[in-house]
Amino acid sequence: MDKKLKRSCIDCGVINCDKNDRTYPDFCLTTSLDENVLDEALSLYTEDEENSKAVLASAEVEYENYCKMTRVEEIVEFAKKTGFKKIGIATCVGLIAEARTAAQIFRKHGLKVYGAACKVGAQPKTVIGIPQACQEVGKNMCNPILQAKLLNREGTDLNVVIGLCVGHDSLFYKYSDALCTTLVTKDRVLGHNPAAALYTAKTYYSRLLEDE
Repeated sequence: MDKKLKRSCIDCGVINCDKNDRTYPDFCLTTSLDENVLDEALSLYTEDEENSKAVLASAEVEYENYCKMTRVEEIVEFAKKTGFKKIGIATCVGLIAEARTAAQIFRKHGLKVYGAACKVGAQPKTVIGIPQACQEVGKNMCNPILQAKLLNREGTDLNVVIGLCVGHDSLFYKYSDALCTTLVTKDRVLGHNPAAALYTAKTYYSRLLEDE
């Protein structure tokens, strides 16, 4: 490993922070943590009402349904425990069928749903300076900022992302007023299962680890 590389949690195979039954590595973020930063983070869980509701509901959903519920079911349970009534869906138009099914599920459980698709506004990509060549895979631009603004206008309590492109999802999260969670992460090659590339990075997708 490059000695100049600043190591962190992603370089650790010990994971002592989970159960405290092993020895921490010498570069561990836990053992070198600034206590002020830790205290600040902990206080944000207890002093901010939204944070408190979210972290408690998340822990309860995990505990009560561990390896029992699918993610879409967990989103329903999370919404119920936090008292969220209105779900916003920010979807890719390529997954509109999946988004419609998700909306049906949420509505069956008593939740209100309002959605915005990525092409909303129907603006050509070139309007904001995207090269014309990019229109070969679609004329109109994805508009995640508008998606966020439309869901903000509707006053959604929790926004669910379904298949927004890399980067577009980042902009949606940035401009969303409500808390966000992801139901589907887009990966056109792997059937929207991006973890498959990680599982096979040392076999079928070994090219991912080759030096550039």
